[in-house]
Amino acid sequence: MKQFIRCWLMITLAGSFHTAHAQYVYDFRRTADVYYNAKDYYSAAQYYSKALGTFRVKPQDILPYAVNTGGGSATTEKSSKIKDYETVVYRLAESYRQYRDFGNAEVYYGQVAAFNNPTFPLARFWYGVSLRANGKYQEALDQLKQFQSDYTKADEISTRVALEIACCEFALSEAKRNARYSINKIGGNVNSGGANYAPVVMGGNTLLFTSSRPETPPGANEKDKEKKENPYVNDLFVAKGQGFTFDNSEKVSIPAIKGMDQGAAAVSPDGNTMYLTRWNTENGQKHAGIYMSIRQGGGWSEPKTVGTNVNVDGFSSMQPFVTADNKYLFFSSNRPGGMGKYDIWYSPLQNGMPGAAKNMGTGINSRDEEEAPYYDAQHGVLIFSSDGRVGLGGLDFFSSEGSIGNWSPPKNMGVPLNSSKDDIYYTPVDKENPLRGGYISSDRESVCCLELFSIKKNAKSASGQILDCDGNMPLTGATVTLLDTVQQKVLQQVTVNETGHYSFDVEMQQNYKVMAEKENYFSKAIYFNTDELTSLDSLMNPSICLKRFEVGKPIILKDIYYDYNKAVLRPQSLIVLDTVVAIMQDNPNIIIEMGSHTDSKGTDSYNIKLSQDRAQSCVDYLASKGIPTSRMVAKGYGEARPIAPNTLPNGKDNPDGRQLNRRTEFKVLRIQPQLQ
Repeated sequence: MKQFIRCWLMITLAGSFHTAHAQYVYDFRRTADVYYNAKDYYSAAQYYSKALGTFRVKPQDILPYAVNTGGGSATTEKSSKIKDYETVVYRLAESYRQYRDFGNAEVYYGQVAAFNNPTFPLARFWYGVSLRANGKYQEALDQLKQFQSDYTKADEISTRVALEIACCEFALSEAKRNARYSINKIGGNVNSGGANYAPVVMGGNTLLFTSSRPETPPGANEKDKEKKENPYVNDLFVAKGQGFTFDNSEKVSIPAIKGMDQGAAAVSPDGNTMYLTRWNTENGQKHAGIYMSIRQGGGWSEPKTVGTNVNVDGFSSMQPFVTADNKYLFFSSNRPGGMGKYDIWYSPLQNGMPGAAKNMGTGINSRDEEEAPYYDAQHGVLIFSSDGRVGLGGLDFFSSEGSIGNWSPPKNMGVPLNSSKDDIYYTPVDKENPLRGGYISSDRESVCCLELFSIKKNAKSASGQILDCDGNMPLTGATVTLLDTVQQKVLQQVTVNETGHYSFDVEMQQNYKVMAEKENYFSKAIYFNTDELTSLDSLMNPSICLKRFEVGKPIILKDIYYDYNKAVLRPQSLIVLDTVVAIMQDNPNIIIEMGSHTDSKGTDSYNIKLSQDRAQSCVDYLASKGIPTSRMVAKGYGEARPIAPNTLPNGKDNPDGRQLNRRTEFKVLRIQPQLQ
């Protein structure tokens, strides 16, 4: 809401300034005060700047106020002229800040801070905020810390300065990280005049957006346009194009009330219902409400309010967003029941009409502003803008993962998606991959107003190949899943083709797990991190081979050794058993049997006991590695199941055959359903 008010004030009140400027003004200060008190800060700044030029003040006249430790008046009396001068400088700084011209605000707050005048106790705070907004984070940090050490009140400002300090420190740390996105201001004519914001990607390379560009009737010239009472009215536009360029902007054919602003819209998944924001002025105050319009041929019907479940008299609801499954309407509102300012709310939709709205709660909303929600239900990602959390300053994009009622802590989306100014309204290009790229609004390159930018995630990938262990040929049809090792959450999943290759988009300096699976094959996982991707674009993982199995069919474990006549595993045997540990960990749904066999030397009963003890030693080792004993069975077969002759046809001993018979095997007994 503050974005709309700020742009609206600057560009619409320019018209009133133009009229006032035509008058011959004798007292610039008095005129500036009138505009200032009317909250027309754009016009006030123009007249305070003129008033400043009427003072004849020398730098040596401006001395810091001295504090009187004796309890009397200040030891240095300022003349009325100097006091007036300092007040004008302060109000000029305030005026520039109020309409977000932080470049000029920084200059004049810097002067006021140097006055050290107790009449302006917040000057250094706003000086620091202006420096931060201009991307001068270290200078801002120095000023804010000095203000914090001097400021003794416990109020909203003392809370806010702590957040501003944290933002500066965060921004300085972000400067050391590699950019996760590239960003470009959209070319063409979508950023022509006024504010341009709230993009929505529609079919056919069409971008829907809101603009306050002045309208010039056909045949009218610039002089005619200036005579209009208020040429800067927000309305909906569409443009054609893709990537970094959109042209042929034209107004959407939707009824509008003269002088009423409307925009910041969302369109239902079937494209037939539009939800939009309308701003009304009541008793001199602007309030926003959400309206609904139905597609009619090539245009749209007269917007109707969505009702009191969303809109509350005396408060604002705005910035609607409809989920892809058409189940929920998200929006931002300062209605009662929230955290105090603008919060994210949601309403269930039934036949396009919203039900009772619910606040998203303190996990998402802060004590400050939360605006412009976007939610991808398929991937469980919520993106919104907030100025109440640690970020780079102003409104920043944050993301949270989860679903209605269950959200992860929001994370700042970093540079360059976020800047030192306001960044708001995210819409993806590809709804199947919503974080790969899209469009946003930002005033990072403007004094007054939001503009449209294109963003694209910097391509970083990790790839590999899935093979069949028997022959090392590509394993067509294997499923490969990328998981977050911290949250154990599935991030991406693919099925490999005849090449066996897979590739995933990954973030830099993160830890990942890749799980390869196919029916009747043992699943296998590998773990990797992407530290190398700070200097590379792609990472090649080692090939993964999957071993085929059949339920009930034994698999011989080679190189499982025991001392003669003993059941104690030799150290080299543990290396082989560790591969079974990995199989059991990667395949938590299998129940196995560890089976041990002997040759024919010795009695049957002795060989049964020896083989049982040897099988049990394998199970005990696996259990020591964390494999539940409930998933394993030890079975000694003695000499009952030879796989080679123990003697040769001539009756002589067959050492090679006996060696093959002294073996350990494991087999899958059954596959139990996995718990969901």
